[in-house]
Amino acid sequence: MIEKYAQFVGEDEIDAIVKLAERLQDLSILHVNSTAAGGGVAEILNRMVPLMRELGLRVDWKVIRGDAEFFTATKTFHNALQGTVRDVPSHLYSVYEKWQEINANELDLDYDVVFIHDPQPAGLIKYRKRGKWIWRCHIDLSTPHPEVWAFLKRYVSMYDLAIFHIPEFARDDLEIPQLLIPPSIDPLSPKNKELPPTTVERIVAKFDVDTERPILLQVSRFDWAKDPLGVVEAYRLAKRHVPDLQLVYLGSPAHDDPEGEAVYKKTVEAAGGDRDIHLLMLPPDSHVEVNAFQRAATVVMQKSIREGFGLTVSEALWKSKPVVGGRAGGIKIQVIHGVTGFLATSPRVAAHYVTFLLREKEIREKMGAAGREHVRRNFLITHHLRRYLMAIAYATGRHRR
Repeated sequence: MIEKYAQFVGEDEIDAIVKLAERLQDLSILHVNSTAAGGGVAEILNRMVPLMRELGLRVDWKVIRGDAEFFTATKTFHNALQGTVRDVPSHLYSVYEKWQEINANELDLDYDVVFIHDPQPAGLIKYRKRGKWIWRCHIDLSTPHPEVWAFLKRYVSMYDLAIFHIPEFARDDLEIPQLLIPPSIDPLSPKNKELPPTTVERIVAKFDVDTERPILLQVSRFDWAKDPLGVVEAYRLAKRHVPDLQLVYLGSPAHDDPEGEAVYKKTVEAAGGDRDIHLLMLPPDSHVEVNAFQRAATVVMQKSIREGFGLTVSEALWKSKPVVGGRAGGIKIQVIHGVTGFLATSPRVAAHYVTFLLREKEIREKMGAAGREHVRRNFLITHHLRRYLMAIAYATGRHRR
């Protein structure tokens, strides 16, 4: 299947990936994260692991478990590390450590290379017996809660290598090697493959959204960091100038995010019964539905106030849709201001750019084309795969061969 990606990135890129994989054939590789579905990490691993296996690599993927208290702890840590929580109850640290030990006793971690994704399973490093361990951070660590970061840093410092999305997330206070690898989308996945216009119209109409009227779309979890209330406000401001505008906010639940239901309810309250606001909570595997809405959208928004990367931005750009994004995290390297979309710091500014794009079809299409090319060059899964293979080679000393 790897050869199918040559149509997007060329034969030379595929040859480079195959040759890199040949250096690593005898290694056993493990990915560990906190959920099998819901969120960007699971989505990437669902596509990345089969590709690595197809290249002849021995790769496994395991998911840690925990109770409600554990995921409350890790969600609190997540928010604190991204600078949005100040008060962290002290007992959550012991809850975290308890479940690290439980998972270490239940999971076979005897591999040559172990990728640990994000803070939830980071403490497993304490139970390492052998191998090279890589901590893959998918969140914004630019302004972390000092106490929570000090706690997590004790574990991260034990790794052989850390990987971050962008330079702002890397840490001067870590002495281990650090690499920068942005995430990716898979152009051949159900979420990103081409869809016939009739399929797009049928799916969107099923949710009572009118494809003949302009659609403003945000695809995100119902999470305060994604600013759903700000999205609703921006829509209302833009609707003053474009009266037939519709808003679709499409989210999916994730079992490691206990805040989702509360945020959804607050967003429903903010919508206030507006029939042109469609708040959709779909199952995590609703990839074709997401694809259809991104293709049907006139303008896509990703108004995050905190963001690790925001794969939905690349998904929309790949479908030639300009994006109005928050000036946060990895959005800044996807949305090139004035080229592939616009960066906004408030609902009012976001509404201004949304209105502009809704009115200027030619500029909208030009930005959409630029966005697709930007993703093709930088954020497709083949680039991500090659960089992971290079990280493995570096960690194991095989980059010198």
